[in-house]
Amino acid sequence: MLIETLKALFNRDLNKLKEEIILYQTESQLWVTDKNISNSAGNLCLHLLGNLNTYIGATLGKTDYVRNRPLEFSEKDVPKDQLINKINDIILVINTVLDSLSEADLNKTYPQIVFEKEMTTGFFLVHLSTHLAYHLGQINYHRRLIQ
Repeated sequence: MLIETLKALFNRDLNKLKEEIILYQTESQLWVTDKNISNSAGNLCLHLLGNLNTYIGATLGKTDYVRNRPLEFSEKDVPKDQLINKINDIILVINTVLDSLSEADLNKTYPQIVFEKEMTTGFFLVHLSTHLAYHLGQINYHRRLIQ
């Protein structure tokens, strides 16, 4: 039951992330910051991709993804179509990984210590979904603020 819920939430929010990126009128607007907004929508998108590729793709799905977290916040001017392609790729990864898990797997300890303590895989996947939703809201607000 939780696996299907997680799939629905990740798919909903990642498809909404694609919509948000597409709605930026110019690619340069994706990378706008000012003194009160330290992270651009483009960098938040890259951060979400790095986060999900690391904790779901590489850790649970055994992909060969290697995270460069500082680059998620420093890289600029990635074209919209590349961001969209990366979002499409992570949707496939997440669906593949979640389809490979059993409900019993969700009760197992997540294979990494992330918050300085052990947690179940199910708990951490719920956290990753809420982390996605949090930054998605920031991206939506950023877009409406600068347009």
